[in-house]
Amino acid sequence: MAKIKTNIKEKKVNLEADHIAVARAQNLPISLKKSVEICDFLRYKELKKAQRILNDVMNKKIAIPFKRYNMDTGHKPGMAAGRYPGKASFEILKLLNSAEANAENKGLDTEKLVISKLIANKGNKMFHPGRHRGIKMKRTHIEIILEESQINKELNKK
Repeated sequence: MAKIKTNIKEKKVNLEADHIAVARAQNLPISLKKSVEICDFLRYKELKKAQRILNDVMNKKIAIPFKRYNMDTGHKPGMAAGRYPGKASFEILKLLNSAEANAENKGLDTEKLVISKLIANKGNKMFHPGRHRGIKMKRTHIEIILEESQINKELNKK
């Protein structure tokens, strides 16, 4: 068991270093609120399915359901409030591809990967230059941890 310190509390997490792949990005120029909604939607999904969903969001075929930050958000087909956050989807897709490459480099089976942790945190607040100094830029930190799925591990043991 390893202790992981977060800003909120300490957690004990069993990190199997041989079976996980990590990717982090800091100060991405995307909205925190949209990133949180995307992360909530994709968490615990298979990697290939998540990549397919993000490609469809960028092509405006599938909407991301907005459950927390949904004030004045219109309904989309098949769900209540939803949007198509293209820029945030593109950045998170790049990070997912990077995590997949890290897993491949470690020798993990990319077909069995599941997103076990996908978190968006508030990044640094940077000022716009010149006359627009009072307006701050949106920045977001994102962390992704991919794991080989437990179901497939148990099947291989038998």
